[in-house]
Amino acid sequence: MDLRSLGDGDGGLTASVVGLGCNNFGRRLRERESRAVIHAALDAGITLFDTAESYGGGKSEKFIGNALGPRRRDIAIATKFGWSGGASRRKVTKAVEGSLKRLRTDWIDLYQIHRPDPSTPIEETLEALDALVRQGKVRFVGCSNFSGEQIERARAVSRERGWCAFVTAQNPWSLLERGIEDDVAPACADAGIGILPYYPLANGLLTGKYRRGAEWPKGTRLSAGFVPEARWEAVERLERFAEARGRSLLELAFSWLACRPGIFSVIAGATSAEQIERNVEAAGWRLTGAELAEIDRLT
Repeated sequence: MDLRSLGDGDGGLTASVVGLGCNNFGRRLRERESRAVIHAALDAGITLFDTAESYGGGKSEKFIGNALGPRRRDIAIATKFGWSGGASRRKVTKAVEGSLKRLRTDWIDLYQIHRPDPSTPIEETLEALDALVRQGKVRFVGCSNFSGEQIERARAVSRERGWCAFVTAQNPWSLLERGIEDDVAPACADAGIGILPYYPLANGLLTGKYRRGAEWPKGTRLSAGFVPEARWEAVERLERFAEARGRSLLELAFSWLACRPGIFSVIAGATSAEQIERNVEAAGWRLTGAELAEIDRLT
């Protein structure tokens, strides 16, 4: 699988074009099932595991730490803090120690603020993160669910104070969810920040497994919600586009993202080894400029 890098030389951050989202560990998957997915990801060449202290109440990090063993050095671990409890200096300092312990590691490759904390000045959060980098507990820092304006503000503060700056931004992005293109993607391009899109399959709509009017399996994200007709129509147009080229909707969803400027790694969850294999294989379609323009018209 293709690898992409941020930063210079051997000291940069490297990741496979498809990363593993670990939000199912400790929630939908027990430890034995999570371990099987982790090992399948390693065998498939995935080198970025994205988790968070909040996933599974900490179990996701724990399962990863228990499963990796000596293969810890083969991958980059990205985890997040601040989904609840905020991003104060005290919270950052306490959260990182918990994550390091659960992950059974001495360092975190990418430490991300999970969402903006309006109650804490960004200066306080960035100063705390800079201290972690200087201590060697964290290699790089990033943000998740920030707006373009918030990314620009954080970047300006880091530059002014001489602190470490965000190298990645993690936001939802898919063929059906393209709001990131209005402000976040341009802000990242200006700052040289890599994008980690999550929900690349639009909660399953872009897997090709679901049909309008059909009954969906219980327990899936789609089974709990309503899908507007306009979104179904877009899915069907995209599926026809892919089939006309001998490809699947899944391949289109992953490969379209992989072709977008600024993408560092596409974060995709999985609940089985088979899903891992399909996700990795799906990212290999090299779309032409004409095909990308046609996709824009269809969506």
